[in-house]
Amino acid sequence: MTVNKRIVLSSDHAAIDLRQAVAAHVSANGWEVVDIGPTTPESTHYPLHGKAAAQAVASGDCQLGIVLCGTGQGIMMAANKVPGIRCGVCSDAFSARMIRQHNDANMLSIGARVVGEGQALDIVDAFLTAEFEGGRHATRVDMIEGNEA
Repeated sequence: MTVNKRIVLSSDHAAIDLRQAVAAHVSANGWEVVDIGPTTPESTHYPLHGKAAAQAVASGDCQLGIVLCGTGQGIMMAANKVPGIRCGVCSDAFSARMIRQHNDANMLSIGARVVGEGQALDIVDAFLTAEFEGGRHATRVDMIEGNEA
């Protein structure tokens, strides 16, 4: 299988195990995974990991990104500070599908202390298989991007 899709994954210490499960799942579905860690369980700072992953997406090095922390909230906030990033935290597949279809999200955040592995993989699948619908949603995405100025 030719890999032409590239995705970055990162987390804090609270989500290493779930991130690794997501990485294996995404890789098995044809994505080239850029896992930027961490790899050890020592306490780490989610803002650094959220920013690093977001920069990989914003630069165009990766098409999409998935970040994880205990709740998904903090690392999502850090990622969204990088211009060009639209990251949403999701605890269900419906929301993950909608952030791609309606918000053209280029990053997904998941809370490792909020959802189990099976549900997390369903969320990831919904995010990765959905496509931006454009139309009236494009106007709204443009408005969001206008807030970066």
